[in-house]
Amino acid sequence: MNEETKSIHEFDFKLICEYYSGMKRQGPGSPEATIKALSFIDNLTNESRIADIGCGTGGQTMVMACHTPGHITGIDLFSTFIDLFNINANKLNFQDRINGMVGSMDNLPFQHEELDLIWSEGAIYNIGFERGLNEWRKFLKTGGYIAVSEASWFTEERPVEIDEFWKDAYPEIDTIPNKVAQMQKAEYIPIASFVLPENCWTEHFYIPQIPAQKNFLKKYSGNKAAEELIANQRHEAELYYRYKDFYGYVFYIGKKI
Repeated sequence: MNEETKSIHEFDFKLICEYYSGMKRQGPGSPEATIKALSFIDNLTNESRIADIGCGTGGQTMVMACHTPGHITGIDLFSTFIDLFNINANKLNFQDRINGMVGSMDNLPFQHEELDLIWSEGAIYNIGFERGLNEWRKFLKTGGYIAVSEASWFTEERPVEIDEFWKDAYPEIDTIPNKVAQMQKAEYIPIASFVLPENCWTEHFYIPQIPAQKNFLKKYSGNKAAEELIANQRHEAELYYRYKDFYGYVFYIGKKI
């Protein structure tokens, strides 16, 4: 298998996390998209409990804290992300409202019906969309909300190259109507869904990676694994620019029945 077609699953997890730790966002998104998703959530107060699952370094979490009340707990498996998450919270004087902790999304440290809102931008794929919706539901109060962004097909048919790429990277990728149906089946009222604009991929995700890639290759000069990782990321970006009419990230917001 050549370096351009090597599966992302074959790379060392720590190497991937180190690469992404230098960026504000670890996946497609933007402050504007986060704020738009928040606009569909109501009844939050200073006493509300919010969890940001797969929070990364907290780019979206800090935006949330600026635009909603309540206490936010960020959960991520990678300790370096959480260290940076808490540093970012302190810089913005949110340390009394935001706390990051190392943890796994399949073993969350919350009590049943403790949370008013579960948030997850570009991360639920790690556990799977359906599994995440079903397993996380018990942590939400009745009437609580879940808001996640998820890779989704825009069309029923697409070119073979991008179809095969995404089915390898994330076999659960599906069309928007099917994702909404999965949310409803998991006993949420589908409140809203919207496609993340193109700039969430370009301006906020792929373009910031260009200088990061140069620095990473310089640090790991001669390291084949690092070189293959960067080649993989560049290939993914090329595929997006070529096939962006067929897929993207979609925010799905649901309310627990």
